[in-house]
Amino acid sequence: MQRTQSGLASRLARANPTTVFLITLVLVLVAFFTPGVVGGLLTLALAAGVAALLVTTWAVQTPQTRVIRLLVLTLLVTAGLVKLL
Repeated sequence: MQRTQSGLASRLARANPTTVFLITLVLVLVAFFTPGVVGGLLTLALAAGVAALLVTTWAVQTPQTRVIRLLVLTLLVTAGLVKLL
């Protein structure tokens, strides 16, 4: 599993930050503005992506960054569950 995480981390490091930001922004807006169950599932899918990123980069993040990412993950999961209900 370490080899897989190392490969993912190196691909993340090579990604264009502007492109990643714009794609993420579009996905968040679509998830938040899509009503009902579909919007909730999209929001939870985004939360899963954040969780995967958090696990992959945990060792190299500062404690403050970890707290912020955990808060974002909590907010995404909460928003997704609220949209489902």
